[in-house]
Amino acid sequence: MQKKLKEGFDQAMKKWLPNLRLLALFSFMALLLAGCGEPFVSALQPAGEVAKMQFDLMILATLIMVIVIAVVTVIFIITLVKFRRKKGEENKIPKQVEGNHTLEVIWTVIPILLLLVLAIPTVSATFELADVKAMEPDTRDEDAVVVKVTANLYWWEFEYPDHEIVTGQELVVPTDEKVYFELIASDVKHSFWIPAVGGKLDNNTDNVNKFWLEFDSEKTEEAGGLFYGKCAELCGPSHALMDFKVKPLPRAEFDQWVDKMVAAKDAEHVPASDVAKAGEELFTSNGCIACHAVNPGEVRPKPGTGPNLANFGDRSTIAGILEFDKENLKKWLKDPEDVKPGNLMTDTYDHDGLSDQDLDALAEYLMGLKIEE
Repeated sequence: MQKKLKEGFDQAMKKWLPNLRLLALFSFMALLLAGCGEPFVSALQPAGEVAKMQFDLMILATLIMVIVIAVVTVIFIITLVKFRRKKGEENKIPKQVEGNHTLEVIWTVIPILLLLVLAIPTVSATFELADVKAMEPDTRDEDAVVVKVTANLYWWEFEYPDHEIVTGQELVVPTDEKVYFELIASDVKHSFWIPAVGGKLDNNTDNVNKFWLEFDSEKTEEAGGLFYGKCAELCGPSHALMDFKVKPLPRAEFDQWVDKMVAAKDAEHVPASDVAKAGEELFTSNGCIACHAVNPGEVRPKPGTGPNLANFGDRSTIAGILEFDKENLKKWLKDPEDVKPGNLMTDTYDHDGLSDQDLDALAEYLMGLKIEE
């Protein structure tokens, strides 16, 4: 009997050994890759107070789980070794422990204590992160920076209601202070997430969510002055491409940026060349102006409109995902569907009828829309 069991075990091991090796390889790769990440997009490299609180909670929860797994594993191994069936003791029954009040108290109290260890800091952090009194009308802090974030298929709009200015795709914020956000969506549910700084929180169509983040100046410098934001709620075919960038600035520089945006509301943009002038005329005649504002004080009605392009030339990316250069801009203008499938821009203008000369003119005009000189 034992010989047959041994033969069966050997056959099973030969059959499963390749799978076990593959599992070990993937486990090692997962462990290795878990330590990878860039400071501008990694939740494991917190760059603000909120991210640090969330990271600490994650470490605490992981530590508790590892301790529980370790204890259970040790008990399991001891049980296997100590109570394995031995020759000559096939009919021996180990001492039974049911009804042992001491053990029952121990394995009831310990989980409760572990839950309390995790629950107390979690509940405390939840209430602290939900404290948005500084942005509420009755308790408003006049110095607090408030940003209204509107999520759209598949782009982001950032409005600064205190200054009556708006921009798209790139969020500009001050460092080392709380920045308050109002989140809403214009079409379907989205979710606002800046992995390195904190989040995430849903953008809903029927209610406004509010929270705050803080952007650490030293971590901002380490990240190269730019953080990546993403949509964290499946919203359509280009959900994975619904990115935005965050540019944290010292408060003095942020105030200067706001002043420039406010001044640009009353200034008329003058194309820098004849080619750019031709691009401006195409922008108007081709219907682009119907969806895209070029004045930082203009908020377009929703839905079915596009990002404000007042400071398009100051951006670091095109469509949130392409490197900012003329060729990528022409690629986007020529075939938006190829870059972001399912986007609403594809069917709003005759991009197939644009010649190379038209694309050059439009790109020249759009890249000249700047407030930073």
